[in-house]
Amino acid sequence: AVAEKGYAAATIDDIVRGAGVSKKTFYEHFEDKLGCFLAAYEAASDQLYAHVTAAQDVAGTDWHDRTRAGIHAYLRWLAAEPALARVFLIEIAAAGPDALACRERLRDRYAERMRELQQGNDVPDEMFHAVVAAADDLVVRRLREGSDLLQLEPTLLSLQAAVLAPPESRPS
Repeated sequence: AVAEKGYAAATIDDIVRGAGVSKKTFYEHFEDKLGCFLAAYEAASDQLYAHVTAAQDVAGTDWHDRTRAGIHAYLRWLAAEPALARVFLIEIAAAGPDALACRERLRDRYAERMRELQQGNDVPDEMFHAVVAAADDLVVRRLREGSDLLQLEPTLLSLQAAVLAPPESRPS
């Protein structure tokens, strides 16, 4: 419903109709539209995060390989689910302060994961958050334009390498 109409215009009636459930069933699980939206956002976010970290974990121990694998997995997942990507990267901003706080927690989780991939590199925490925010912005722009998300892979890899790579892994 949110993918079709946007968060503000989607109604509980739209949601229950699309889900094939009654309003009674909806309200047994959620207090309101925002609660439903945030539950869906968190579930999708958890799936995406697990997908990205699994790809990084099988890529070996090299920082560059793990970073590339994570970016590749992230973009492929979003490209495979364009409606979901639009909802959770664009419509989240329309859902109010609780939704934005939820998005910030997700961004924090990715920044922390990037920090974990570092070995002996004293990059300030703000840099990890800046890279996450920049990547988010670039993906949102592509989604709004209807452009190919997968073409962002070299840009996102260059961004992370320039800002976060351990000195021995930085491009020369």
